[in-house]
Amino acid sequence: MSCTLKDLSPSHTRDSLASIDLEVSSKDAHGTWSASSATAARIGGRLELVIAIVCPGQGSQTPGMLTPWLELPGLADLLTGLSAAADLDLSAHGKTSDEDTIKDTAIAQPLLVASGLLSWRALMSDLDQGVNVSPDTILAGHSVGEITAAALTGVLTEAEAMSFVALRGRGMAEAASVTPTGMSAVLGGDQDEVLATIAAAGLTPANVNGAGQIVAAGTLDQLAAFAEAPPARARVIPLKVAGAFHTSHMGSAVEALASRADSLEASDPAYTLLSNRDGEAVSDGPKVLERLVAQVSSPVRWDLCMDTMAASGVTGLIELLPGGTLAGLAKRALKGIEIVALKTPDDLPAARDLLTRHAGRDNA
Repeated sequence: MSCTLKDLSPSHTRDSLASIDLEVSSKDAHGTWSASSATAARIGGRLELVIAIVCPGQGSQTPGMLTPWLELPGLADLLTGLSAAADLDLSAHGKTSDEDTIKDTAIAQPLLVASGLLSWRALMSDLDQGVNVSPDTILAGHSVGEITAAALTGVLTEAEAMSFVALRGRGMAEAASVTPTGMSAVLGGDQDEVLATIAAAGLTPANVNGAGQIVAAGTLDQLAAFAEAPPARARVIPLKVAGAFHTSHMGSAVEALASRADSLEASDPAYTLLSNRDGEAVSDGPKVLERLVAQVSSPVRWDLCMDTMAASGVTGLIELLPGGTLAGLAKRALKGIEIVALKTPDDLPAARDLLTRHAGRDNA
Protein backbone atom coordinates (compact mmCIF):
# COMPACT_ATOMS: atom_id res chain seq x y z
CA MET A 1 0.00 0.00 0.00
CA SER A 2 1.36 3.40 -0.97
CA CYS A 3 1.82 5.91 1.83
CA THR A 4 1.76 9.45 0.46
CA LEU A 5 0.84 12.85 1.78
CA LYS A 6 -2.50 12.33 0.06
CA ASP A 7 -3.29 9.77 2.76
CA LEU A 8 -3.23 12.50 5.42
CA SER A 9 -6.01 15.00 6.09
CA PRO A 10 -5.40 18.78 6.00
CA SER A 11 -5.23 20.37 9.41
CA HIS A 12 -6.59 23.85 8.90
CA THR A 13 -6.99 26.72 6.47
CA ARG A 14 -4.78 29.77 6.33
CA ASP A 15 -6.00 33.00 7.95
CA SER A 16 -4.29 36.32 8.61
CA LEU A 17 -0.49 36.23 8.56
CA ALA A 18 2.09 38.03 10.64
CA SER A 19 5.75 37.31 10.88
CA ILE A 20 7.51 36.50 14.13
CA ASP A 21 10.91 35.28 15.27
CA LEU A 22 11.70 31.88 16.74
CA GLU A 23 14.65 31.44 19.06
CA VAL A 24 16.32 28.08 18.42
CA SER A 25 19.74 26.49 18.77
CA SER A 26 22.32 25.66 16.11
CA LYS A 27 22.34 21.84 16.06
CA ASP A 28 21.01 19.32 18.53
CA ALA A 29 21.98 15.75 19.36
CA HIS A 30 19.70 14.40 16.61
CA GLY A 31 21.41 16.50 13.93
CA THR A 32 18.56 18.99 13.64
CA TRP A 33 19.86 22.24 12.17
CA SER A 34 18.28 25.48 13.21
CA ALA A 35 19.21 29.13 13.51
CA SER A 36 18.62 32.12 15.71
CA SER A 37 15.47 33.36 13.98
CA ALA A 38 12.84 32.06 11.59
CA THR A 39 9.94 33.49 9.68
CA ALA A 40 6.61 31.95 10.58
CA ALA A 41 2.97 32.98 10.44
CA ARG A 42 0.10 33.34 12.85
CA ILE A 43 -3.47 32.19 12.32
CA GLY A 44 -5.86 33.94 14.64
CA GLY A 45 -3.10 34.36 17.22
CA ARG A 46 -1.71 30.83 16.73
CA LEU A 47 1.71 30.13 15.39
CA GLU A 48 1.59 28.39 12.01
CA LEU A 49 4.61 26.30 11.11
CA VAL A 50 5.13 25.25 7.49
CA ILE A 51 7.31 22.32 6.49
CA ALA A 52 9.07 21.37 3.27
CA ILE A 53 9.89 17.78 2.34
CA VAL A 54 12.76 17.65 -0.16
CA CYS A 55 14.13 14.75 -2.19
CA PRO A 56 17.80 14.64 -3.26
CA GLY A 57 19.19 14.03 -6.72
CA GLN A 58 21.95 12.06 -8.36
CA GLY A 59 25.34 12.13 -6.70
CA SER A 60 23.97 11.82 -3.18
CA GLN A 61 23.94 8.00 -3.24
CA THR A 62 26.55 6.08 -1.22
CA PRO A 63 27.44 2.36 -1.05
CA GLY A 64 25.45 0.41 1.52
CA MET A 65 23.08 3.27 2.28
CA LEU A 66 19.97 1.05 2.42
CA THR A 67 21.43 -1.62 4.71
CA PRO A 68 20.10 -0.28 8.05
CA TRP A 69 16.80 0.81 6.53
CA LEU A 70 15.96 -2.66 5.25
CA GLU A 71 16.00 -3.92 8.84
CA LEU A 72 12.89 -1.84 9.57
CA PRO A 73 9.50 -3.59 9.38
CA GLY A 74 7.99 -3.73 5.91
CA LEU A 75 10.74 -1.91 4.04
CA ALA A 76 12.38 -4.99 2.50
CA ASP A 77 9.01 -6.02 1.06
CA LEU A 78 8.40 -2.51 -0.22
CA LEU A 79 11.79 -2.49 -1.94
CA THR A 80 11.02 -5.84 -3.57
CA GLY A 81 7.99 -4.27 -5.22
CA LEU A 82 9.89 -1.14 -6.25
CA SER A 83 12.67 -3.30 -7.70
CA ALA A 84 10.16 -5.23 -9.79
CA ALA A 85 8.70 -2.01 -11.17
CA ALA A 86 12.18 -0.75 -12.11
CA ASP A 87 13.39 -4.18 -13.29
CA LEU A 88 16.49 -3.83 -11.11
CA ASP A 89 17.78 -5.56 -7.97
CA LEU A 90 17.70 -2.45 -5.84
CA SER A 91 18.28 -4.43 -2.65
CA ALA A 92 21.68 -5.54 -3.92
CA HIS A 93 22.50 -2.07 -5.23
CA GLY A 94 21.45 -0.47 -1.95
CA LYS A 95 23.38 -2.88 0.23
CA THR A 96 26.38 -4.41 -1.52
CA SER A 97 27.09 -2.68 -4.85
CA ASP A 98 30.27 -0.62 -4.90
CA GLU A 99 30.63 3.09 -5.62
CA ASP A 100 31.39 2.69 -9.32
CA THR A 101 28.33 0.49 -9.82
CA ILE A 102 25.88 2.88 -8.22
CA LYS A 103 27.36 5.82 -10.14
CA ASP A 104 25.89 4.28 -13.27
CA THR A 105 23.04 6.62 -14.17
CA ALA A 106 20.74 3.71 -15.04
CA ILE A 107 21.18 2.35 -11.50
CA ALA A 108 21.65 5.54 -9.48
CA GLN A 109 18.39 7.19 -10.48
CA PRO A 110 15.99 4.32 -9.59
CA LEU A 111 18.00 3.69 -6.43
CA LEU A 112 17.55 7.30 -5.33
CA VAL A 113 13.80 7.38 -5.95
CA ALA A 114 13.39 4.06 -4.12
CA SER A 115 15.45 5.39 -1.21
CA GLY A 116 13.22 8.44 -0.88
CA LEU A 117 10.07 6.31 -0.93
CA LEU A 118 11.50 3.92 1.68
CA SER A 119 12.51 6.69 4.05
CA TRP A 120 9.12 8.38 3.70
CA ARG A 121 7.35 5.12 4.53
CA ALA A 122 9.59 4.72 7.59
CA LEU A 123 9.01 8.32 8.65
CA MET A 124 5.24 7.98 8.47
CA SER A 125 5.00 4.50 10.01
CA ASP A 126 5.20 5.58 13.66
CA LEU A 127 3.81 9.10 13.32
CA ASP A 128 1.17 10.03 15.89
CA GLN A 129 -2.22 9.09 14.42
CA GLY A 130 -3.59 12.45 15.57
CA VAL A 131 -1.26 14.36 13.28
CA ASN A 132 -2.75 15.72 10.08
CA VAL A 133 -0.53 17.34 7.48
CA SER A 134 -1.52 20.78 6.20
CA PRO A 135 -2.20 21.23 2.46
CA ASP A 136 0.40 24.01 2.66
CA THR A 137 3.11 21.38 3.14
CA ILE A 138 5.66 21.83 0.36
CA LEU A 139 7.31 19.02 -1.57
CA ALA A 140 10.19 19.48 -3.98
CA GLY A 141 12.87 17.28 -5.47
CA HIS A 142 16.20 18.11 -7.05
CA SER A 143 16.49 16.69 -10.58
CA VAL A 144 15.57 12.98 -10.34
CA GLY A 145 14.28 13.70 -6.83
CA GLU A 146 11.39 15.54 -8.47
CA ILE A 147 10.02 12.12 -9.45
CA THR A 148 10.13 11.07 -5.79
CA ALA A 149 8.21 14.20 -4.84
CA ALA A 150 5.66 13.55 -7.59
CA ALA A 151 5.03 10.07 -6.18
CA LEU A 152 4.68 11.34 -2.61
CA THR A 153 2.03 13.85 -3.65
CA GLY A 154 0.13 11.20 -5.58
CA VAL A 155 0.82 12.50 -9.12
CA LEU A 156 2.28 9.07 -9.92
CA THR A 157 1.89 5.77 -8.10
CA GLU A 158 5.04 4.26 -6.63
CA ALA A 159 5.14 1.65 -9.42
CA GLU A 160 4.67 4.31 -12.10
CA ALA A 161 7.40 6.45 -10.58
CA MET A 162 9.82 3.51 -10.55
CA SER A 163 9.17 2.45 -14.15
CA PHE A 164 9.37 6.11 -15.23
CA VAL A 165 12.68 6.76 -13.48
CA ALA A 166 14.17 3.50 -14.76
CA LEU A 167 13.43 4.60 -18.32
CA ARG A 168 14.81 8.05 -17.53
CA GLY A 169 18.05 6.62 -16.15
CA ARG A 170 18.59 4.31 -19.10
CA GLY A 171 17.79 7.06 -21.59
CA MET A 172 20.14 9.57 -19.99
CA ALA A 173 22.93 7.00 -19.78
CA GLU A 174 22.52 6.23 -23.48
CA ALA A 175 22.42 9.91 -24.40
CA ALA A 176 25.58 10.54 -22.40
CA SER A 177 27.44 7.86 -24.36
CA VAL A 178 27.03 9.70 -27.67
CA THR A 179 29.44 12.58 -26.97
CA PRO A 180 32.07 12.90 -24.18
CA THR A 181 30.37 15.37 -21.86
CA GLY A 182 30.42 16.22 -18.19
CA MET A 183 29.60 18.72 -15.47
CA SER A 184 31.60 20.99 -13.16
CA ALA A 185 30.52 22.76 -9.99
CA VAL A 186 31.23 26.48 -9.79
CA LEU A 187 31.47 27.66 -6.21
CA GLY A 188 31.44 31.33 -5.26
CA GLY A 189 31.78 34.38 -7.45
CA ASP A 190 29.10 36.82 -8.53
CA GLN A 191 26.14 34.86 -9.93
CA ASP A 192 25.59 37.12 -12.94
CA GLU A 193 29.28 37.02 -13.80
CA VAL A 194 29.41 33.24 -13.34
CA LEU A 195 26.41 32.73 -15.63
CA ALA A 196 27.90 35.04 -18.25
CA THR A 197 31.23 33.19 -18.18
CA ILE A 198 29.43 29.84 -18.49
CA ALA A 199 27.51 31.09 -21.51
CA ALA A 200 30.65 32.54 -23.11
CA ALA A 201 32.29 29.12 -22.84
CA GLY A 202 29.40 27.51 -24.71
CA LEU A 203 28.28 25.68 -21.58
CA THR A 204 24.86 25.38 -19.95
CA PRO A 205 24.10 26.30 -16.30
CA ALA A 206 22.52 22.86 -15.72
CA ASN A 207 21.90 23.41 -12.00
CA VAL A 208 21.50 26.78 -10.32
CA ASN A 209 21.44 25.59 -6.72
CA GLY A 210 21.60 28.81 -4.74
CA ALA A 211 23.96 29.41 -1.83
CA GLY A 212 26.72 30.30 -4.29
CA GLN A 213 26.63 27.02 -6.23
CA ILE A 214 26.08 26.61 -9.97
CA VAL A 215 26.80 23.53 -12.07
CA ALA A 216 28.05 24.03 -15.64
CA ALA A 217 27.63 21.28 -18.23
CA GLY A 218 28.85 20.63 -21.75
CA THR A 219 31.54 18.79 -23.66
CA LEU A 220 34.72 17.79 -21.87
CA ASP A 221 36.75 20.14 -24.08
CA GLN A 222 34.47 23.06 -23.19
CA LEU A 223 34.72 22.25 -19.50
CA ALA A 224 38.51 22.01 -19.66
CA ALA A 225 38.75 25.45 -21.29
CA PHE A 226 36.32 26.86 -18.74
CA ALA A 227 38.45 25.55 -15.87
CA GLU A 228 41.48 27.29 -17.36
CA ALA A 229 39.69 30.65 -17.31
CA PRO A 230 37.17 30.47 -14.47
CA PRO A 231 34.93 33.31 -13.29
CA ALA A 232 36.51 35.76 -10.86
CA ARG A 233 36.55 34.66 -7.21
CA ALA A 234 35.08 31.26 -8.09
CA ARG A 235 36.35 27.68 -7.87
CA VAL A 236 35.61 25.12 -10.58
CA ILE A 237 35.39 21.49 -9.46
CA PRO A 238 34.84 18.68 -12.01
CA LEU A 239 32.04 16.33 -10.98
CA LYS A 240 32.12 12.56 -11.29
CA VAL A 241 29.06 12.22 -13.49
CA ALA A 242 28.54 10.39 -16.76
CA GLY A 243 27.34 13.26 -18.92
CA ALA A 244 25.92 16.73 -19.39
CA PHE A 245 22.56 16.25 -17.73
CA HIS A 246 19.85 18.91 -18.04
CA THR A 247 21.23 20.15 -21.35
CA SER A 248 20.46 19.65 -25.04
CA HIS A 249 22.84 16.66 -24.98
CA MET A 250 19.97 14.73 -23.34
CA GLY A 251 17.59 15.24 -26.26
CA SER A 252 17.20 11.55 -27.12
CA ALA A 253 16.26 10.74 -23.52
CA VAL A 254 13.48 13.33 -23.64
CA GLU A 255 11.91 11.67 -26.67
CA ALA A 256 11.72 8.24 -25.03
CA LEU A 257 10.38 9.67 -21.77
CA ALA A 258 7.73 11.73 -23.55
CA SER A 259 6.42 8.58 -25.20
CA ARG A 260 6.15 6.85 -21.81
CA ALA A 261 4.44 9.89 -20.27
CA ASP A 262 1.71 9.72 -22.91
CA SER A 263 0.65 6.34 -21.48
CA LEU A 264 0.30 7.62 -17.90
CA GLU A 265 -2.70 9.26 -16.25
CA ALA A 266 -1.23 11.72 -13.80
CA SER A 267 -3.29 12.84 -10.81
CA ASP A 268 -3.23 16.38 -9.47
CA PRO A 269 -0.83 16.76 -6.54
CA ALA A 270 -2.57 16.65 -3.18
CA TYR A 271 -0.07 19.04 -1.64
CA THR A 272 2.09 21.92 -2.82
CA LEU A 273 4.58 20.59 -5.39
CA LEU A 274 7.34 22.87 -6.65
CA SER A 275 8.84 22.62 -10.12
CA ASN A 276 12.55 22.62 -10.94
CA ARG A 277 11.80 24.74 -13.98
CA ASP A 278 10.94 27.96 -12.16
CA GLY A 279 10.35 27.14 -8.49
CA GLU A 280 6.61 27.62 -8.92
CA ALA A 281 3.92 25.35 -7.51
CA VAL A 282 2.21 23.21 -10.15
CA SER A 283 -1.29 22.01 -9.29
CA ASP A 284 -2.15 20.15 -12.50
CA GLY A 285 -0.99 16.53 -12.70
CA PRO A 286 -0.48 16.34 -16.49
CA LYS A 287 1.53 19.58 -16.35
CA VAL A 288 3.73 18.08 -13.61
CA LEU A 289 4.39 15.09 -15.86
CA GLU A 290 5.12 17.35 -18.83
CA ARG A 291 7.67 19.23 -16.75
CA LEU A 292 9.27 16.00 -15.51
CA VAL A 293 9.92 15.08 -19.13
CA ALA A 294 11.25 18.49 -20.15
CA GLN A 295 13.44 18.71 -17.05
CA VAL A 296 15.82 16.06 -18.46
CA SER A 297 17.22 18.58 -20.95
CA SER A 298 16.44 21.79 -19.02
CA PRO A 299 18.27 23.51 -16.16
CA VAL A 300 17.32 22.74 -12.56
CA ARG A 301 16.55 25.99 -10.74
CA TRP A 302 16.80 24.82 -7.15
CA ASP A 303 17.56 28.39 -6.12
CA LEU A 304 14.05 29.38 -7.22
CA CYS A 305 12.54 26.43 -5.35
CA MET A 306 14.22 27.68 -2.17
CA ASP A 307 13.04 31.23 -2.92
CA THR A 308 9.47 29.91 -3.03
CA MET A 309 9.99 28.06 0.25
CA ALA A 310 11.21 31.26 1.86
CA ALA A 311 8.32 33.28 0.47
CA SER A 312 5.89 30.63 1.73
CA GLY A 313 7.17 31.01 5.28
CA VAL A 314 8.75 27.56 5.56
CA THR A 315 9.96 26.99 9.12
CA GLY A 316 11.14 23.38 8.90
CA LEU A 317 12.68 21.13 6.25
CA ILE A 318 13.20 17.38 6.07
CA GLU A 319 15.48 15.92 3.42
CA LEU A 320 14.63 12.32 2.63
CA LEU A 321 17.23 9.59 2.17
CA PRO A 322 20.04 10.01 1.26
CA GLY A 323 19.94 13.33 3.06
CA GLY A 324 22.69 15.92 3.37
CA THR A 325 23.16 17.82 0.11
CA LEU A 326 19.88 19.75 0.03
CA ALA A 327 19.97 20.21 3.79
CA GLY A 328 23.37 21.87 3.38
CA LEU A 329 22.04 24.25 0.72
CA ALA A 330 19.03 25.08 2.88
CA LYS A 331 21.21 25.74 5.89
CA ARG A 332 23.02 28.46 3.94
CA ALA A 333 20.09 29.87 1.94
CA LEU A 334 17.08 29.50 4.26
CA LYS A 335 18.21 31.19 7.41
CA GLY A 336 16.31 30.48 10.59
CA ILE A 337 14.62 27.16 9.84
CA GLU A 338 14.94 23.77 11.50
CA ILE A 339 16.42 21.08 9.26
CA VAL A 340 16.67 17.30 9.53
CA ALA A 341 18.49 15.20 6.93
CA LEU A 342 17.57 11.50 6.88
CA LYS A 343 20.75 9.48 6.51
CA THR A 344 20.14 6.52 8.83
CA PRO A 345 17.12 5.30 10.82
CA ASP A 346 18.67 7.03 13.83
CA ASP A 347 17.50 10.32 12.26
CA LEU A 348 13.83 9.28 12.26
CA PRO A 349 12.88 10.48 15.77
CA ALA A 350 14.09 14.01 15.06
CA ALA A 351 12.33 14.02 11.69
CA ARG A 352 9.04 12.79 13.19
CA ASP A 353 9.25 15.43 15.88
CA LEU A 354 9.87 18.13 13.28
CA LEU A 355 7.06 16.90 11.05
CA THR A 356 4.64 16.73 13.97
CA ARG A 357 5.44 20.25 15.15
CA HIS A 358 5.64 21.95 11.76
CA ALA A 359 3.04 20.14 9.67
CA GLY A 360 0.70 18.66 12.24
CA ARG A 361 -2.79 19.65 13.27
CA ASP A 362 -1.76 20.89 16.68
CA ASN A 363 1.14 23.20 15.75
CA ALA A 364 -0.13 26.09 17.82
